[in-house]
Amino acid sequence: QVQLVESGGGLVQAGGSLRLSCAASGRTFSSWAMGWFRQAPGKEREFVAAINWSGGRTDYANSVKGRFTISRENGKTTVYLQMNSLKAEDTTVYYCAAGTYYSGSYYGGYNSWGQGTQVTVSS
Repeated sequence: QVQLVESGGGLVQAGGSLRLSCAASGRTFSSWAMGWFRQAPGKEREFVAAINWSGGRTDYANSVKGRFTISRENGKTTVYLQMNSLKAEDTTVYYCAAGTYYSGSYYGGYNSWGQGTQVTVSS
């Protein structure tokens, strides 16, 4: 497994931007697929974006496509989520996840999870 720590959450006005970071421990980071999910209180965890080990494949939820961008720097063992044109409905806790194989939006394909970072978008 790999340990994941998210950062970069906070309060932003609607239309603004935030960049989330997920720092991973472990020398095998470059072989892991990574994903971002989000979960509001009382709701199921929702897929946001995923990226394969090389960064050559990415997938996005329809609700964030064109606004969010997932990327990674294997040399820094970090994955990012650039969030632009934020909306009030993007408000929730965002989680970083790592998986041995690329599984895109499939929640069960991820082996390790971070503790989450809160994103609040004011309208």
